[in-house]
Amino acid sequence: MSVRHINPEGLHRSPAFSQAVVVEQPARTIYVGGQNGVGPDGRVVGPTVAEQAGQALRNLATILESEGATLANIVHWRIAVVEGHSFNEGYAAFQEIWDPRNPPPAITVHVVAGLNPGCLVEIDAVAAI
Repeated sequence: MSVRHINPEGLHRSPAFSQAVVVEQPARTIYVGGQNGVGPDGRVVGPTVAEQAGQALRNLATILESEGATLANIVHWRIAVVEGHSFNEGYAAFQEIWDPRNPPPAITVHVVAGLNPGCLVEIDAVAAI
């Protein structure tokens, strides 16, 4: 399998995301459903985007590890943040867990009216291994 992160000249470059990711076959893909900042007990971990984003990322890592993958295998993720809350707090949580030696995945961010009760962020992902 070959994975290429595409950041063509003429487009903005960011350490937080790639403009596109190409996965050459054969590859095994993992589609991870939306993860909120909910701990193993089913409760929301805290009242801030930072706390919830950190937990959502840990949840993603746990799912991927169960299949022999890591966060570095993510080729795309979609992030939803409840309107009125800072995406920057979520980005700070990402920076804490992402190894900057790995090219970041493609990303889509949505501002939404609401999520599950008490949840401020939700992240789903596609990983290729």
